[in-house]
Amino acid sequence: MREARLEIIEAVGRRQVPVDKNVFTIGRRAENDLTLQKPDVSRDHAKIVRDGDQWRLHDVQSRYGTFVNGARVEQHDLRHGDAIRLGQSGGAEMVFLCEEEPVSHDRSATTAVADLHQVTLLLEGLRALGAGGVLDEVLALVLDSAIEMSQAARGFIMLADPSGGLEFKLARARGRVTLPGRTFETSRKIPEEVFASGETRVVTDLLDGDLPSAHLGTVAIGIRHVFCVPLRLVRYVDADVAPEEQRRIGVLYLDSRERGALLSSAARSALEMLAAEAAVAIENARLYRETIEKARLEQEMKIAAKIQQALLPPGNWTGAYFEAEGATLPCRAIGGDFFEYMSLPSGEAGFAVADVAGKGPPAALLTALIQGILASQTSVPGGPAEVIDRTNRVLVRRAIDSRFATLLYAVLAPDGRLTYSNAGHNPPFVLGRSGVRRLETGGTILGLFEKASFDEEALQLQPGDLLVAFSDGLSEAMSATGEEFGDERILGCLKANAAAPPPKVMECLLTSVREFCQGAVQSDDITLLIVRYVG
Repeated sequence: MREARLEIIEAVGRRQVPVDKNVFTIGRRAENDLTLQKPDVSRDHAKIVRDGDQWRLHDVQSRYGTFVNGARVEQHDLRHGDAIRLGQSGGAEMVFLCEEEPVSHDRSATTAVADLHQVTLLLEGLRALGAGGVLDEVLALVLDSAIEMSQAARGFIMLADPSGGLEFKLARARGRVTLPGRTFETSRKIPEEVFASGETRVVTDLLDGDLPSAHLGTVAIGIRHVFCVPLRLVRYVDADVAPEEQRRIGVLYLDSRERGALLSSAARSALEMLAAEAAVAIENARLYRETIEKARLEQEMKIAAKIQQALLPPGNWTGAYFEAEGATLPCRAIGGDFFEYMSLPSGEAGFAVADVAGKGPPAALLTALIQGILASQTSVPGGPAEVIDRTNRVLVRRAIDSRFATLLYAVLAPDGRLTYSNAGHNPPFVLGRSGVRRLETGGTILGLFEKASFDEEALQLQPGDLLVAFSDGLSEAMSATGEEFGDERILGCLKANAAAPPPKVMECLLTSVREFCQGAVQSDDITLLIVRYVG
């Protein structure tokens, strides 16, 4: 009497279980003869019933279905080599074996599908590890398996690009040989038709019908027979799969000089099974690569953020006649705002706040450039307007498209004389005994016009006067309802804390804007610079 067994395909390998009862039950429940703890396997999923030398598989009203050789079944007379799947992608895969009876569709086909499914399972668990060559390796595995199963001469895979077209990825020939180049000696007509329709295409002879004109190059090298199958990702519902639940990600194309196994019904069935597994494996490999790339970019952004923070001065700077506090809160890992303190050769103190157009890495690179330019210009004698003019000329000569910046630069002397120039920046507040005023004198934004002119203004500060400069990320911070924080709220907070030291004023402003924006995402970098003249 023949013995039957199930070869279970799992991420860690394969195992065989004997089917040694007349009624062999399978499901998630521990009382079953075969227990499979898989998400898509029902508590009582299926059973195998023996009748003499025949085994029949029955679905036990499972939620996600039972499939044999890719087709959903209620019951099925099993033959050696049948591929069984319980449930969907989160289910269980196995192969029915019974001694040495001839395999229903070539043993190599079942083995290839099983190997590919195992790769799929491994990729799901390995997305956070490994190198970027995984997708190429999976594509090679798919092509080698398909060529070996079908005895085709060669094959290629094309995958959907972001625009919805097909992009050539890899071509292989018998013997696991990668064909050179980024194209393939055949017309794109068949692959594009298969991708558009989602239907498998079999061409028994390229010399028949109206095909020769489209395939003269292919026929010229002796290729006559073609098999092309779409690569589809299918998300199963409880029963039938609705068209909107399918997504085509590419095509698998094979051709040959001889009919061979390529055009047999068994080969077609096996290749369609392979294509279903290949689509999942390829998608997992792509997600795997994207995960690796994302992790690499995140690490680089963390390093960039540390470098940018290192380029900023310490938050607090106290001189003989002033106290200063500065802070930058980027809305992304790295930002386009900065503040700067400078001890000038004249013995005066320089203060700057800048806001570069844009966000993220491009803005951060321009920020670093402006910081360097400003540092070099302030070491040369000249007032704020002259420093800003020279900075603007350097930026314009760099000709960075669509990139500009606003900048406030002020110089404070020991006697309280404050000279400043404002290049398109939000006008700072000065609060003191004489009231409140805004510092608006200067010129246009930096980086657009080489011959732009800039003015400067001087005013006399009294001991206790407060200078508060900020970027538009503070004044234009949005609440959850879309309302701006605004200059009036900034001024109200400053008046309420006019006598407090700069760190306390900074804390009150940031707390106020944080409470105002509660529930909303920070949309721009926020930079603050607060200077009190102590005399």
